[in-house]
Amino acid sequence: MKRILFSAIISMLLISCNKFLDVNENPNAPTSETLPLRAKLPAVLVSTVNQEQGQLNQIGSLWGGYWGTTNEGISMFVDLKTFNGPAIRHQRDGIPVWENGFNTLLYYQLMKEEAESEGALFYAGIAKIMQGWHFFRLVDIYNNVPFDDALRGTQFPTPRYEEGRVVYQKAMDLVTAGISDIKNSTPGTEPTTDDILFAGNRNAWYRFANTVKLRALIRQSEVADQSYVNAEIAKIQAEGTGFIGAGQTAQVQPGYLNTSGKLNPFWESYYRNVQGVVTGNYQDIRPTSFIIDQYKLLADPRIDRMYVSVAGDYRGVLFGNPDVAPEYSRVNTSAFKGPSENGGQAAGIFKSATQASILLSSFESLFLQAEATERGWISGNAKALFESGIEESFSYLGVPGGSATYAAQPLVSLDNAADPITRIIEQKWLALNSISGIEAWNDFRRLGVPAIPNSLEAPTAASRPLRFMYPETERMTNNENASLQGSDDVISAKVWWDL
Repeated sequence: MKRILFSAIISMLLISCNKFLDVNENPNAPTSETLPLRAKLPAVLVSTVNQEQGQLNQIGSLWGGYWGTTNEGISMFVDLKTFNGPAIRHQRDGIPVWENGFNTLLYYQLMKEEAESEGALFYAGIAKIMQGWHFFRLVDIYNNVPFDDALRGTQFPTPRYEEGRVVYQKAMDLVTAGISDIKNSTPGTEPTTDDILFAGNRNAWYRFANTVKLRALIRQSEVADQSYVNAEIAKIQAEGTGFIGAGQTAQVQPGYLNTSGKLNPFWESYYRNVQGVVTGNYQDIRPTSFIIDQYKLLADPRIDRMYVSVAGDYRGVLFGNPDVAPEYSRVNTSAFKGPSENGGQAAGIFKSATQASILLSSFESLFLQAEATERGWISGNAKALFESGIEESFSYLGVPGGSATYAAQPLVSLDNAADPITRIIEQKWLALNSISGIEAWNDFRRLGVPAIPNSLEAPTAASRPLRFMYPETERMTNNENASLQGSDDVISAKVWWDL
């Protein structure tokens, strides 16, 4: 069944790449598609997960303090190391977060419209929840974006922009509406194997949606007026299903196989190809010296699951280091550890060529809940949630126990933390290493935690990447509205919640 499903998804994605996900087309002008909902749903979920695990994780892992490069890879990711906004937004050679995000939104829109026309409320609800996900992501990276006029084709070929704060609220309403649609759907009409995320499990979708909402509310922790946050938290509590908990990671396995064209994309890009040959990314991406130092400071056993030791030690690199030095060569720095470096056994973030792809982990959810509890937003035991987040991280990476002893250390425990929120974010940052780099960067912009060293190729010592510029594709098709948003400079124009 998985083989058949995977083949169907690949076929759908090929169509998607040619029609719906073509970054060379105007993303404000969708085309019609008649494929059934059971084909649309897995294909678009794969598109979402691939963007998260590939493009967004890579950006965040570099800007969030996890990754640097070896001497041999000194020319890799130069635009991200130098915070070169114009190059990042370039149509041909840039990073098409906007294009991919809006084109995936268009696909969810087509799915939603078809579902509503057929009375398939469960599918419509999923589409709305996932549209909320993508609008949150776009605001996090670009601030003001189109919403009401977006996804409406020739009716609004040049959609007006709305403030990031307003789009966040409308995205929140979309997620809430998605929950309502699923609740109101007729029993027996749930998706089954085509729902590669939760197999039509209603409660799993409610927990996921509530966690997406909580993440978006946590993002607003530094906003002075907390009345909106309080009102939305009350809605989540009234819904009553709760959040993603231990053992409930949202992940997809659409039928990955250890054959050409069917490997887990993260594995194939950052570890090894189908012949078992290491990729260029694997050869030259290395942990930063900063994260290695944090692991060592805390005697963190996860370091051994993540990285290969060199001469009995773990060694990182300096992010953006423009100078070649022997200590930063491939052979003198710690590569990621996978099965080939671990006696054929799963290790860290590389378990197998067919491993599931994470969309939202249990440990991220538990740290979000710990922070919300510590802030007094929700009831519960912040310490228990915090320690459960650590335990889930240990479990995912394959650390054989020991999380309780680790969590009891003075530099880890919440009991004697001068600032519990900082302590929570420090452990969340360690848990999300190379899994959800985008969330590490988001937390750093929000709170400045942990104290990540700047790129050595930053324009100035004080320059930090705050956002992406609007892409050339948007400047070519909707420049008047884009220009009305004011400066979109990478190092000076913040997104709305970054205060």
